[in-house]
Amino acid sequence: MDTPGQWVIHLDHQAVGRLDLRPMAPLWRRSASELLALEGQVELAVSWDRPTGDPRELSEIPEVRLWHLHVDQHCPWLPLLLERGSGQLSRYVAMVVPHDFHAGEGIRFHPEALELWVTARLMVLDRWCHSHGLSGRRRLEQMASVLGFALDRSFWTIIDGARYPELP
Repeated sequence: MDTPGQWVIHLDHQAVGRLDLRPMAPLWRRSASELLALEGQVELAVSWDRPTGDPRELSEIPEVRLWHLHVDQHCPWLPLLLERGSGQLSRYVAMVVPHDFHAGEGIRFHPEALELWVTARLMVLDRWCHSHGLSGRRRLEQMASVLGFALDRSFWTIIDGARYPELP
């Protein structure tokens, strides 16, 4: 933790290049309720040396995107924790969702890809919260809102009606 109330996860070239998730260890050690208490307080600081004149954004560098895809699978709750006001959540989503970058407009996500990712993430995180006895739908709705989605209440009705097989 670098400043009170703000978690900064530092990712250097080596960690990214090796798909090393050890920088996430301080978060992994926390319970689900402790993780939710960090909502909006986590920042990913990626250090990636680029040759002079390399115009690419970090989300256009394959190694950086691969690390983010890897963490997205192992820490599905991470988007919920990311700071939103400075664009941390949007930058993270740009790593895992196809998009275009325009100098004047910034990130423009491919609408269908973003919708699929948001919908899948809402389902995964709702189930994760429920499995830990936590209520997270308000938080999930706020996260979706930051990404430009307003949920219709029928979404949760459909999710509540979902059936899951019993595990042995």
